[in-house]
Amino acid sequence: MKTTHAAHRNPARGTRRGALALVAGIAGWLAAPALAQDLTVKAPPQSRPVAIVNAAIHPVSSAPIEQGYVLFDGGTIRAVGAMGDAPTFPDGTEVINAKGQRVYPGLIAPATQIGLVEISSVRATRDFLETGDISPEVVAAVAVNADSTLIPVTRQNGVLSFGAFPSGGGTFPGTASVMQNEGWTWEEMTVRRSAGLVVSWPLMRVVRSPFVQRSEAEQSQDISRRVGAIRDAFVGARAYLAQRASDPSTPVDVRWEAFGDALGGRASPQTRPVFVEAQDYDQITAAVAFADEMDLKIVIVGGRDAGLCADLLRQRDIPVIIDAPVLLPRRDDSPYDENYGLAGRLERAGVRFALNTGEETARERNLPYSAGISVAHGLSNEAALRAITLGAAEILGVADQLGSLQPGKRATLFIANGDPLEVTTDISRAFIQGRAVDMSSKHSVLASKYRERYRQQRSGASESGLPVAAPGAPARPSDAGTTAAPANAPTRSTTQQR
Repeated sequence: MKTTHAAHRNPARGTRRGALALVAGIAGWLAAPALAQDLTVKAPPQSRPVAIVNAAIHPVSSAPIEQGYVLFDGGTIRAVGAMGDAPTFPDGTEVINAKGQRVYPGLIAPATQIGLVEISSVRATRDFLETGDISPEVVAAVAVNADSTLIPVTRQNGVLSFGAFPSGGGTFPGTASVMQNEGWTWEEMTVRRSAGLVVSWPLMRVVRSPFVQRSEAEQSQDISRRVGAIRDAFVGARAYLAQRASDPSTPVDVRWEAFGDALGGRASPQTRPVFVEAQDYDQITAAVAFADEMDLKIVIVGGRDAGLCADLLRQRDIPVIIDAPVLLPRRDDSPYDENYGLAGRLERAGVRFALNTGEETARERNLPYSAGISVAHGLSNEAALRAITLGAAEILGVADQLGSLQPGKRATLFIANGDPLEVTTDISRAFIQGRAVDMSSKHSVLASKYRERYRQQRSGASESGLPVAAPGAPARPSDAGTTAAPANAPTRSTTQQR
């Protein structure tokens, strides 16, 4: 009788192979964060007073000061004003003469996944998505990676604070946090642990496309179900909190506890906003109607159609975090500058707003340039700067700490040689809560590395000690006696060579 090879296979060998595969998988998962890790040393707390003098001061909350000073100590701004009114600085003050330069408050990226995503194509470095449809108890700050290489890269462009937003997946993906771009741990980075619930509002219109497999009736049912789930969640949370207030022995449910700060009513200054992710006109108007019904304080995140309902947003005093000021138009009949000019249209309509890049996390450093593009398409320079400083701080609920240069606020600021909205501007120094942060990053280290390589080539040095032709010099014949091909000779592609 014939027997197969499988009949004689050693089962223990298969078990060992499976175990090795499991160990390799776990090792890869554990090593993934080390693939992209910031190696810069975190700055220590401020140890002595610092005064920046003779600079153009841009407080944002008031008019610029042509020649002024900023004094900060203990991580807090103590005084701001004109040089003629400068007080006698305390003994031991570090005085920075910034003549010919400008001082700005740190920029704020209002809705990002900084620290939650490192490499978007590597699952082990993505931590912004929670399983489940309703998970408001998930706080973004806890998952922020303080050693992300994207933090110093973003910081180099003056973005010194950011909103960390859970996103995707469920209807309630979690709670947003406000973080600073410096700290050994997520606790040190946290400015506001719970800034507000995040709600992903469903599409309110059926999609008629040959690529959509579900029928219009099924889509309509799904829309009703998802909106109903949002309503049920808020109603259930209110009922739970009322029960807990009347009977403290009621078992704690962390999901419903997370709704507490959002249910105080719009009139209460202690009520925290609900950040509603909505792009379309139908989504925005439905979310506003729901906020009226539930007495919620909401912020529209995204808002690409916000210009179509600007009057409604102004009347309800609902701010917008514009999520994609540099994207192409959404519709075939839209003007080319539909997104470029959205911020300017909202400014003229009297709607409060902040600017986001809407790009991948690795490009959040481009925040000031997104604002600059909006300026080129109708937004005033003052409003653009406010949208990424004080305006963003107000929307995130941290205007008492960040967003402007005022006594009592955190000393989070930077020194630049020009307007931060211009790509030619360089930032020489930055302070986060008074800490003089390291302005190097992976980008700057690589730039220095390859400048040195070019310098060595120019000087004719190499690792082997043999002279290297300067760029543009004719190629030297090889030792084998062959000659270099003429410049116009055809060459084979890599594919052809293979």
